[in-house]
Amino acid sequence: MEKPRELWFADSAGRTGAPHADPPGSAPKADSRPDERLGGEPMILNMGPSHPSTHGVLRILLELDGETILKAVPDIGYLHRGDEKIAENLTYTQFIPYTDRLDYLAPLANNVAYALAVEKLLGIDRDLPPRCQYLRVICCELARISSHLLGIGCFAMDVGAMTVFLHTYTEREKVYNLCESLTGARFTTSYTRIGGLARDVPPGWTDQCRQFAREVTAAIADVDQLLTRNRIWIDRNRDVGVIPRETAIAYALTGPNLRGSGVDHDLRKALPYLVYDQLEFDVPLGSVGDCYDRYLVRMEEMRQSVRILHQCLDQLPGGPVNIPDGKVVLPSKPKVLTRMEELIHQFVLVTQGVNAPPGQVYFGAENPKGELGFYIHSRGGGTPHRLKIRSPSFVSLSILPRLLPGHSLSDVVSILGSLDFVMGECDR
Repeated sequence: MEKPRELWFADSAGRTGAPHADPPGSAPKADSRPDERLGGEPMILNMGPSHPSTHGVLRILLELDGETILKAVPDIGYLHRGDEKIAENLTYTQFIPYTDRLDYLAPLANNVAYALAVEKLLGIDRDLPPRCQYLRVICCELARISSHLLGIGCFAMDVGAMTVFLHTYTEREKVYNLCESLTGARFTTSYTRIGGLARDVPPGWTDQCRQFAREVTAAIADVDQLLTRNRIWIDRNRDVGVIPRETAIAYALTGPNLRGSGVDHDLRKALPYLVYDQLEFDVPLGSVGDCYDRYLVRMEEMRQSVRILHQCLDQLPGGPVNIPDGKVVLPSKPKVLTRMEELIHQFVLVTQGVNAPPGQVYFGAENPKGELGFYIHSRGGGTPHRLKIRSPSFVSLSILPRLLPGHSLSDVVSILGSLDFVMGECDR
């Protein structure tokens, strides 16, 4: 059995467990010039946009010399829906369901990131009730586990490990059951609201969440046994798609793709939000920056998310889940039907939206695929003048022209799976 590679962890002072040395080289890992002795011309091959390993409608124009890639040009935009322009024509609350359609594998985390950006604009981000903050963290970590389960499952299936996909998908269904109990929907949750949450957790939900945390820990161990020391898995991923530390920073990678290259940057630690500064968890770091390291980082991140879940469930306080401000949060229905002031507040909120002050804000959250950021430019009123989404998948795909040349055609499948992107947020 192959000896597994070890991860490093960042300590509280930001130092790593061992000094990180950049790998001796990066892609191209082979001579990317065509063999002139063959006297042929490079072959142009379209990979996608309908290809099972492109994880959505991604097209990559590959220039090949035999099996070796000379040039790679990603072609995106097949799923473009104009989300940012739509946001400028809706109230802040009306845009929440559209955030579900960004990284549609982690809609709960998208909802939270967007709501925190709007709350920062309103100046109420520090006024959120403690119960709301803990529940939002639980939602974000459930989304992280769900996203990584599917990412690793599809990554393994792409390179031939079908059994792993069955294990991870089974656990992901349990997350969907929790989402259905909490939000009423399995896929497009739209659970977060500006200033709080749509509703509190139903009776018994926290116990179900604890049970899931125990069961998914065993499932992660099973996946680890199936893959981490697997000879075929190691051959397909080790020293493939190496992204050196400086290159990862230069291309503005975030999330596991950045930390896989040994860069200690996690927004939950660097710029804490909600109650992350009150929780104990470690940030795993890779040592080489190849596909294998990115896999190891995601595996450890799931274990750390389970650790966070246990802490949040144990420390979950009571109290309300929304701020007590009728000009931001919809009043309760009995009061709307019996009191004039609450009726007016509901009418204004529904028709005009929250009255945001003029200004510009940016908020970035540590989503499963990296930093999901929202830049909002407000001129006052209930709709943003401009809204820009910083999607981690778009940034991750920008490195493909640098990363793919020199690899073989079969390596593309491993590299794409290790980057774990989703085209919904890339194209927006």
